[in-house]
Amino acid sequence: MEVILLERVEKLGAIGDVVRVKSGFARNFLLPQHKALLATDANKARFERERVAIEARNEKAKAAAETDGKAIDGTTYVLIRQAGETGQLYGSVAARDIAAAAAEAGHTHVERKHIVLNQPIKTIGVHEVTIRLHPEVALKITLNVARSPDEAARQAKGENVIATGQAADKAADDEAAKEIASAAQAAGFDRGPIDG
Repeated sequence: MEVILLERVEKLGAIGDVVRVKSGFARNFLLPQHKALLATDANKARFERERVAIEARNEKAKAAAETDGKAIDGTTYVLIRQAGETGQLYGSVAARDIAAAAAEAGHTHVERKHIVLNQPIKTIGVHEVTIRLHPEVALKITLNVARSPDEAARQAKGENVIATGQAADKAADDEAAKEIASAAQAAGFDRGPIDG
C-alpha cells in the first residue's frame, strides 16, 4: 500500500515522501495517527495544496518539542524497586514507570509514547533511555534503578553495588570457612587421633 507521509516517520521517510508500506501498518498505525494519507491522486493534490501549512505545523511542533526537551535533556530520575541479591528486579521498569517518574519531577510533557524502550529494564543500575518528543527531536535521560535511596546515591557516584555486595558476601563466606576450619582443627587436637 502506498501512502504520503504527513510527518517524518523513523526508518520510513520524511514529510511528503510517497512510500510503500504493509497494509496493516498503514491501516493500524499511520492512518489513524494522522501520520499519512493514502497515495491517491486526490490525496496527492490535497497534500500539495496543504504542504506549506503541514510543514509549518511540523516546524512549530518541533520548536515546542525542542524547548520542552531542553528542560529534561540529561536529567536523572531515581526509581526505587524491589530486587533480589543479584540485582534482578521483582518485575520491571517499563515506559509508563518512566513517564510517571518524569511527571513526578514536573516534566508533564513526557508521555508514555515518547519513551523509546526496546525492552523493559529488569536489573538495578544506571540505564540511559531515549526520549523522542517529536520525530526529529530525541534526547537522553538517565534512570537510576535501585533498591533504596542510599543504594541509588552509591550508584550515582559510580559504585557497582551488585559487585560490592557479592565481594562482601564472598569475604564473609571466606572468613566463616576459616573459622570452621580452625575450629575443626582445634577439635581434632582435643580428641586425639581418630581410630577407624
